[in-house]
Amino acid sequence: MLTIKDIDVPGYERVIEGKDPARGLHCFIAIHNTRLGPSLGGTRMHPYANKEAALKDVLLLAKAMTYKSAMAEDGLGGGKSVILADPSKEKNPDLFYAFAEVVDYLKGAYIAAEDVGTSPKDMAMIHKKTPYVCAMMSAKSSGDPSRFTAWGVFKGIQAVAMKLWKSTSLRNKTIAIQGLGHVGAKLADLLFWEGANLIVCDVKTTIAEDFMLSCGTRVINPESFCSVECDILAPCAMGEVINPQSLPLLRCKAIAGGANNQLSDLSMGAQLKDKGILYAPDYIINAGGIINAAAEFEVDGYDPIFSRDKVDHIYDILLNLFEKAEKENKPTSLAADEIAEYNLYHGIGKRKQPINFVTK
Repeated sequence: MLTIKDIDVPGYERVIEGKDPARGLHCFIAIHNTRLGPSLGGTRMHPYANKEAALKDVLLLAKAMTYKSAMAEDGLGGGKSVILADPSKEKNPDLFYAFAEVVDYLKGAYIAAEDVGTSPKDMAMIHKKTPYVCAMMSAKSSGDPSRFTAWGVFKGIQAVAMKLWKSTSLRNKTIAIQGLGHVGAKLADLLFWEGANLIVCDVKTTIAEDFMLSCGTRVINPESFCSVECDILAPCAMGEVINPQSLPLLRCKAIAGGANNQLSDLSMGAQLKDKGILYAPDYIINAGGIINAAAEFEVDGYDPIFSRDKVDHIYDILLNLFEKAEKENKPTSLAADEIAEYNLYHGIGKRKQPINFVTK
């Protein structure tokens, strides 16, 4: 039997826990802020060590989604969901149908999309039981968002290059990528054709070795990622890669990657500034996926060209942020938070028309 329990978390509009042991479901959905529109965020499927770790992750991710959408001005709020399960072993229709019932319980306040451990195919399964889903493979949906996320990270890296070297060229720049999943692999391919020298790592060593053959990359042990000497460090795996233990090891000029919640806490941003390392805030540089998903809800329907052109603006958003942070002598992470909070408070980018989930 499915049970849904509300959890009181200060600063969040709603957090719920869903359980259905018979169908293998244990999940959390966090809605952080819907001032600008209904919350949209990916459904992460991961074998968390415990429920506390899962709850911590979903809360951090939901807040990041609020800021991400506020910066992108996509007319959406911030939310996220996590399913405590191993995606390589425990995916099945019953689990996703049970999760769909939890999503449906929120009546559109939260919209699910794919994330780490889930796919457009999984979203289509969830959509059989609830309309509050996007990023599926269909004529009216946007499908796999990873190419848009990767393109946004690429444009963000170009912004970093412009700030550091007064040119968007990445030829002969050394870029280290952690994680060669959907986003990291596409980013590596883009950077290869731009002439960058790539260093890669992944917990699945065979994937990294494939890139060594196809792109001439240097493969390193994942444990060496933060200490490798490079121009730009691009985390594209799980979060909190920049923490009190890793920060002293950094030998890069900038950090610009697709992972969420790259900083373990707010103090990391100031410490990166003190070390002279330029940081591209994760919720700006990796916003391509949410921009693409949000395009499904445009009045005229989904248009990939519209999405691509809007993702291109990540370059301009970051350059403006870098200038603001330098002018005000602030960490880029703090300056970004201030812009996002300003947009939230003043309703900038607020959705003008409600989403019609029935006919979408």
